[in-house]
Amino acid sequence: MKEAVVTDSTCLIALERLGQLDLLPSLFEPIYAPREVAREFGLPLPWLKVVDLADPDRAIFLSASVDAGEAEAIVLARELGLKVILDDLRARRLAHRIGLEVIGTLGILVRAKRQGLLDHLGPVLDQLEGFGFHMTPELKEEALRQASE
Repeated sequence: MKEAVVTDSTCLIALERLGQLDLLPSLFEPIYAPREVAREFGLPLPWLKVVDLADPDRAIFLSASVDAGEAEAIVLARELGLKVILDDLRARRLAHRIGLEVIGTLGILVRAKRQGLLDHLGPVLDQLEGFGFHMTPELKEEALRQASE
């Protein structure tokens, strides 16, 4: 059985640029996104459930610390009691502080490699870096280690 998640736009954009957007519905179901994330991504996806926040004021409050899409994703994950996909360090720390479980794009790619959905992780990470996706050398090394590469 697949796990339900809430996503931010960074992961959607990164996977779309890699041509690997279908990894998300292969790994997770259902996949939720708040309206701001859907707006930031810009393309409709048949498997993405776009929903309104029950408490939009909470997202406004959080947007003083993180961008609007990240704030809405954190609020929606908390409202639904789900893991949230976030890459921005500040947003990840905020999500952890309020008790949310977090996974990032690299974690998704590692999971995809472990489940046989990717043959090799290294070239994918190199391509991701080429698109301007920031990862420290240590983070990249850890992802490769977790993927047994």
